[in-house]
Amino acid sequence: MLAGAGVLAAALSACGSAQDTQDTANPAAPPVTATQEPGAEPAKQPARTPPDGGAQVGAAQVDATGLKENYPVMVWTLDSGSTLGVVAQEGGCGKASAELTEQSESTVAVTLVETKPADKQMCTMDLRYPKLTLELAQPLGDRKVVLTQEQRTA
Repeated sequence: MLAGAGVLAAALSACGSAQDTQDTANPAAPPVTATQEPGAEPAKQPARTPPDGGAQVGAAQVDATGLKENYPVMVWTLDSGSTLGVVAQEGGCGKASAELTEQSESTVAVTLVETKPADKQMCTMDLRYPKLTLELAQPLGDRKVVLTQEQRTA
């Protein structure tokens, strides 16, 4: 019985000590325009279709080469194209957000950010996929959506 408690304690302490390497070079201001529906719980599986009322942005209009392998890619518009929706990825103690980093006549650039706490703590090992929306200065139209991702420490 005592040996079992020791194994459990060792396993729990191992979970709390593992931390990913974070990009601390840019401790910039918090994300500016990303929102998630109030009270919405992030999904446990990536969305494959846009939410009700949303129009999926075609794959040819999305440049996802700035995302890590297997990162979910789902982009849609709402409100006649003036709201851009994206699926982000977060896990454990991380919190996903999105930043609108460029709006030009040809491109809308979005950085998907996962922010993890700086202090070591025990975190779950699950992945979650929140749906985030960003308000555009003008409707998306034919502009290309360029997605990148990064990790930060709070």
